[in-house]
Amino acid sequence: MRVTPTTARLRPRSVRAKIVALLMLPIVSLMALWGYAAVTTASHIGDTQRVKDVNAELLTPVDEFITALQTERTAATRHAAAGNTAGLDALKAAGKATDDAATALRNGADAATADAELLDAGLPTRIDRLEADARGLTALREQTEAKDGSRTAFTGYSTVIEHAFAVTGALTGENGTDAASEARVVLELARAREAVAQEQALLAAGSGAGKLTTEQYTLFVGAVATQQELLKPAIADLKAVHQAAYNAVLQSSNYAGFAAGENRVRGAGPGASVISTGFLKDWDKDADAVLKGFGEAESDAGTGATAKANPFGWDTLGASGVAVILGLLGVLLSLLVSVGVGRGLIVELLELRDDALEVAGRRLPRAMRRLHAGQGVDIDAEAPMRRLVGDELAQVGTALTAVQRAALKAASERAELLSGISGVYVSIARRGQVLLHRQLDLLHQLEQRPRDPAEVQELYQVDYLATRMRRHSESLLILSGIAPGRGWRDPIPLVDVLRAAVAEIEQPGRVQVWPVPRVSLNGGSVADVIHLLAELVENAASFSPPSAHVRLRAARLREGLLIEIEDSGFGMNEEAMAEANRKIQSEDIDLLDAKQIGLFVVNRIAARQGLSVELRSSESGGATAAVLIRENLIRDDMPVHDEVRADGQDGGRSLAPASALIPQQRG
Repeated sequence: MRVTPTTARLRPRSVRAKIVALLMLPIVSLMALWGYAAVTTASHIGDTQRVKDVNAELLTPVDEFITALQTERTAATRHAAAGNTAGLDALKAAGKATDDAATALRNGADAATADAELLDAGLPTRIDRLEADARGLTALREQTEAKDGSRTAFTGYSTVIEHAFAVTGALTGENGTDAASEARVVLELARAREAVAQEQALLAAGSGAGKLTTEQYTLFVGAVATQQELLKPAIADLKAVHQAAYNAVLQSSNYAGFAAGENRVRGAGPGASVISTGFLKDWDKDADAVLKGFGEAESDAGTGATAKANPFGWDTLGASGVAVILGLLGVLLSLLVSVGVGRGLIVELLELRDDALEVAGRRLPRAMRRLHAGQGVDIDAEAPMRRLVGDELAQVGTALTAVQRAALKAASERAELLSGISGVYVSIARRGQVLLHRQLDLLHQLEQRPRDPAEVQELYQVDYLATRMRRHSESLLILSGIAPGRGWRDPIPLVDVLRAAVAEIEQPGRVQVWPVPRVSLNGGSVADVIHLLAELVENAASFSPPSAHVRLRAARLREGLLIEIEDSGFGMNEEAMAEANRKIQSEDIDLLDAKQIGLFVVNRIAARQGLSVELRSSESGGATAAVLIRENLIRDDMPVHDEVRADGQDGGRSLAPASALIPQQRG
């Protein structure tokens, strides 16, 4: 997969961030699912509470208003049919109950006005129309006192009741509670109860004449048909717990008498004198009992059950509430487990990283330095082998220890090899030194005898070669960490030291020794300084044209004595210069590196005597080697030397052979 720069920036970089991202993904997903369940449950609780509010503010007042209107309609039609003051007290009592219900309706409607439009877009209009009907009840009552008042009362009150059912119907779309039956079914049962109330009002309207007109009979038969059509199917759709109340009413003697009266009136037909006083009294009693039973059953199935619903109860929360609680426990448990596992994993990884850095940055380099210094290293103590047990991280730690042991073992074997090579160097160098010193002594004796100048010059050439051979032999000892055998007890003038260094190269005539300060070097450091300068001068002569001169000059500084060897060669690039300085100044040298062994010799001598050596580019285009000799190796007095004059004015034109500066042999 191709990684874009944006993806690379978003990708976690540290191990801690990666582990946190890995563990947080399932936790965030689980929290999202829990959040969805919690929001759904909270929404269900809110819906239940809203239904209760709607029930208390609108449905209950509307139902009570409908019941009051039904009672007043029956009383109004009976009073209008009597044509006298009969039933007036009952009408006034019913009117007062209706007014009280209308007041409660208006108060509830005012409280629910803010949410009415949210429940149904047409609900505010229906409520306004019902409130207008409630305010017009006074006018309606006055109309019932006029001629044909029973017809006006039946029609007027039925219209208001229908408007009330319109408000209730608009609320059937609102989610109900689990405790209540479906609002649509309850509304059908309410209409069935309205049909029973209409039957009672129609018979009351015909009570004055003892019979029903054709219109009244038609309305009566229609009300009976509506009641029978809606009642039993709606009861069947109720919840089982709510069906019992309706079935109890249907199986009662009151309903049987009520049904018998219906059948009697329907069988007689319009205009038949069947509404006697005794019949109507008994039938009204049964009808009142049926209406009361239907009202109570309707309340239990709808508004009453809703009012009793608990938004935080089991019926409301149910499985979703359990899911929310278990989900919360799952989220908390996941967080605890993830934090524990992630923290433990991060700690193990950080410990593994720290161990690796400790091995790579301290323990392994320290052991390597000890091996390079010739000291033994206990591999089991430095890197104790771990058992291959535990998880993958423990196995990585075991593998890391195995790598460390392998590196220490390889370094130890290499150190043993270098030690063996060093021993060979020392043995060969010691043997060669013995022969070379004997050869130089013999050459010195031959040079003292009178000879032809040409023969003397040839002896000088042999002397130079022997001196170089002695220097190379001493280089083997120096690389092996052993000081050369020659040395001086007394301070030696600087000019003699420089001339002796020049005398140890193949072409000493190419070297120009500039005037030097009148100082001396301590005898103990003379041999090393001569050897170091000879290596640098020979290096300068080797990497410059044969016709070019090498300039050797010295200057007294506050920090000590600065000696510079400058050639006129082609110079060195920055990379080669840096590599050469690294070999000169590094604490560790590789004796198996066969390139530029002279720089390693300079490294060992500089480290032993505390000298500072650096290569840098010169203004002439070549290279300059700068050697700083510290104050503790310098003396300003100039002791007289019998063999060599320290005037420093020969400029490299006529140098005595190297054997002219005879050292005191050590050991």
